[in-house]
Amino acid sequence: MIFNSIDFAIFLPIVFTTYWFLVKKNLKLQNLLIVLASYIFYGCWDWRFLFLILLSTVVDYSVGLWLAKEEKDSKRKLLLLTSVVVNLGILGFFKYFNFFIENFTAAFSFLGVHIQANTLNIILPVGISFYTFQTLSYTIDIYRRKLEPTKDFIVFAAFVSFFPQLVAGPIERAKNLLPQFCQKRTFDYQAAVEGLRQILWGLFKKIVIADNCAEQVNLIFNQPADHSGSTLVIGAILFAFQIYGDFSGYSDIAIGTARLFGFNLMQNFAYPYFSRDIAEFWRRWHISLSTWFRDYVYIPLGGSRGSPWMKIRNTFIIFVVSGFWHGANWTFIIWGILNAIYFLPLMLLGKNRNHLEIVAQGKNFPTLKELFSLLLTFSLTVFAWIFFRAASLAEAIDYIMGIFSASTLSIPEIFPKKLFLLIAFLTAIEWMGREGQYAIAELESKWPRAVRWAFYYSIILLMFLLSGKQQAFIYFQF
Repeated sequence: MIFNSIDFAIFLPIVFTTYWFLVKKNLKLQNLLIVLASYIFYGCWDWRFLFLILLSTVVDYSVGLWLAKEEKDSKRKLLLLTSVVVNLGILGFFKYFNFFIENFTAAFSFLGVHIQANTLNIILPVGISFYTFQTLSYTIDIYRRKLEPTKDFIVFAAFVSFFPQLVAGPIERAKNLLPQFCQKRTFDYQAAVEGLRQILWGLFKKIVIADNCAEQVNLIFNQPADHSGSTLVIGAILFAFQIYGDFSGYSDIAIGTARLFGFNLMQNFAYPYFSRDIAEFWRRWHISLSTWFRDYVYIPLGGSRGSPWMKIRNTFIIFVVSGFWHGANWTFIIWGILNAIYFLPLMLLGKNRNHLEIVAQGKNFPTLKELFSLLLTFSLTVFAWIFFRAASLAEAIDYIMGIFSASTLSIPEIFPKKLFLLIAFLTAIEWMGREGQYAIAELESKWPRAVRWAFYYSIILLMFLLSGKQQAFIYFQF
């Protein structure tokens, strides 16, 4: 079941009505309903993989309780190791088994030793990388004595499987989301309105921007040799907006849906394409994953402390791991390495935290210097996205060689004017609303009622008239 489907349009009102009208006075029943709804939501893809979610839930719930009772360090480490092995073992098998087998045999073939090793026809469970990291953070925080475990299994099951953010985040921390399941929730009309507004903007980004971009991107990336360098540049730019509209759109819908049920999820995107350097970009893109790696990998390694060599090592580790998290393909690893190369000069010069506030805060326009920084950062990001989108390293290299050819100076064969107008509209709205939690969060206080409602109806009309061919959310494959 996906957010931009008829199934979800039927599913959500049924769950919402049952939640607020039939079980609103009983917190336990509300939580049980969330668990049941979440399992139905996920089971629509493949009910067999519900057992993986249940296994992860049972293991981490039990480990959390045992960690709280155990004082001996050696046993606490063993308990944490159990959680890590189970979660990463499941993730590693389903996501990386074939990758390691293929590269293992390729390495021996390169040395002249030919071995036979069979790969498996493994189906990757949707969202496994997301809920695995969410449950891991729970046991790690308990191990660090930063969190008390919950004794209510239904509460923990709801935390693990909460359907708005189950398959593509945000990756919530237990200290933020878990207590919300333990608190009495009453219907808040204003919060529900905010939720619907954010859902609307998320659907626009997905249906109108991302899905339309996807059609052109697939056309260009699937046959790069058939297109001029200028067209390949267009394809790379369109993919940048496809992945942004797709993933930030999903996050907006997830956060807005959670609000309908009385929950507050963390902001996952903060206008990343308005970043003045790569360090700022990574503070604004997929925030829940970036902060997860920072807190559970980067800082334990030493972070930015220590010698320059240690800083370089830690930077490459964090970006390579982040790339590998996205998929079992060398393209993702190169994408991570490329971002590490972008990031390193800033960190070594102590400039990685120069831009902590949104660009041109309180102003209508950026300065020329800021505009140049925005364009340079966006260009570097678009270049890196080529590796992210390409099916293989060979295809990525061919695509880049096509860009750096004489044909880049020619007029592109593909230039979807209507789509670029829509992207310009998206960019303008996001620029005007860049100081809010999401682009249209503050319309109620800034725009007259008539203008505001005209805007909402215009967005809905655009979704009906200009919707692209329905595409699966990109991050479902991760």
